[in-house]
Amino acid sequence: MNIAQQVEYLMQGTEYGDENLKRTMAEELRLRLIEADREGRPLRVYAGYDPRKADLHLGHTVTMRKLRQFQELGHEVTFLIGNYTSLIGDPSDKDVLRPQLSHDEVAENGRTYAEQAFRILDREKTRIRYNAEWLSQLTFEQLIRLASNFTIQQFMTRESFKVRWERNDAVYLHEFFYAIMQGYDAYSLKADVQVGGTDQLFNIVTAARKVMTFLGEKPNIAIILAILPGTDGVVKMSKSLGNHIPINTDAEDMYGKVMSIPDFAMPSFCRLVTRWEPPQIEELESGVKSGSLHPRDAKMRLAQEVAASFYGDVDAEKAQESFISKFQKKETPDEMPEFHLDGTMNIVDVLLAAQLAGSRGEARRLIEQKGVRFNGEVVGDIKIELSKGVLQVGKRNFVRLV
Repeated sequence: MNIAQQVEYLMQGTEYGDENLKRTMAEELRLRLIEADREGRPLRVYAGYDPRKADLHLGHTVTMRKLRQFQELGHEVTFLIGNYTSLIGDPSDKDVLRPQLSHDEVAENGRTYAEQAFRILDREKTRIRYNAEWLSQLTFEQLIRLASNFTIQQFMTRESFKVRWERNDAVYLHEFFYAIMQGYDAYSLKADVQVGGTDQLFNIVTAARKVMTFLGEKPNIAIILAILPGTDGVVKMSKSLGNHIPINTDAEDMYGKVMSIPDFAMPSFCRLVTRWEPPQIEELESGVKSGSLHPRDAKMRLAQEVAASFYGDVDAEKAQESFISKFQKKETPDEMPEFHLDGTMNIVDVLLAAQLAGSRGEARRLIEQKGVRFNGEVVGDIKIELSKGVLQVGKRNFVRLV
């Protein structure tokens, strides 16, 4: 990829809530890439993870997928385990005080994080660091100097604190330290780029860049990613809400859960949890929009890609076959004629060749009258792209496409 293509790829899925800020970050990224290329060095990129729970779900992997993209482009990636910031807990996305964890709880959870991350990241190209390495060495004098860069008003305008303040709930002083600690992480790693979700906007754009500048370092570039919705397509993915997709599962379970998301959530999943580049996503979305690609077929591609990225192509293919079998179980017979797909044939050609229609005109009428189904879904357009699955005409005529 040239520099412009890299910027487009790396900015895919970003969300800043401010188009001017997004353009600024994209331009800074472009200039930093040019600078690094001139110096013959990779960018230093990191994301931090507080091990407050032992297991991860698909929502946690959004930033890991972005780190992997940087790795693919030859940049240096650090997976930072926040074994010190976890002692406070990030208040960014909570309107209640997070419980403080003990050192033992943090250590136990942290042991599982890196291994789970290597389902996505290249083990040989990933640096694992722990922020207790430098945060535990900060003196009180240093903390006072860092804190002098911020005002109470800056913190109290944040939504998570504002809500608690307005309902007269306690806001504790130690919670303000979190953003400062994260800023010091960026400084200690001499980071060119920090990756995080929209809930990290203040911590990265305001705190980290301010701390780095104050301490004499060039401020890092914020790659802020949208938050992945859960299987309901609306609320942030969360184990406590039951709308999560675990990564410690199997290909069949993951495939099925992705298939359960609503159609409108597909663009978010495409941009945040697949290995696809912008042209591939654009092709799929334009196909759905034009009607040449049925939403169910698009979602099957998405589900197979997500499952394959964790469990490999073979298991993902088996998961898809299992899903098709179960989906059709109540509607289709166990045995049916098979028809070998030819990539040059459209659905009218297939209906005619498989003897499901007597003429091309009849085939078109069957489609127009909604008498044709593919994998259980009504075919609404002759431009549908066929793949392996079950083609059905009426209630009793079935052909398995292979």
